[in-house]
Amino acid sequence: MKVNIPEVKLQEAAGQGTDAFLTVVHDAILDAVGGEVNAETLPLLNGEQTTLLAYFILREEVMDGGFIQLIHNGYGPFIFLNPFAKAMRLWGAHEFSKLIYKGRKLFEQHSEALTKDCTDEQFMALFEQYPEFDDLDDEFIEMEEEVTDLIAHYVDEHLEQFVNVRS
Repeated sequence: MKVNIPEVKLQEAAGQGTDAFLTVVHDAILDAVGGEVNAETLPLLNGEQTTLLAYFILREEVMDGGFIQLIHNGYGPFIFLNPFAKAMRLWGAHEFSKLIYKGRKLFEQHSEALTKDCTDEQFMALFEQYPEFDDLDDEFIEMEEEVTDLIAHYVDEHLEQFVNVRS
């Protein structure tokens, strides 16, 4: 899908830093599919665009409630059963890619228990029942800034794969 973005908007965001730059690209892609990634809108995006949206989902979920929250909220298959980890490796985020593969193993072992409907109390208990996710959460938090920078550089170097910049 062709996603148009004004050059001036991109330049302003780039001047504000990598987070702002990535957010402007992300938001333009998300707006182009009506603000929601689902079974109907996902096929409209190319692999690069989908991967960027996946990173934003992962980052938001993990920074808010860890990998357990990511999985519980239904994003496990989107992150772990698609070539997201491979894409991250190809984008230069090698350590992050390894982290995703570790997460996939845990997801495959525990997805049934982590995706069941539950009360808030039962959800909070998942963190105690599956402490092996704590290490993943900590690793991601430690590397998040570096990973985001790597992704921003990749997006900048391959901008035409993500958006169509117009004057």
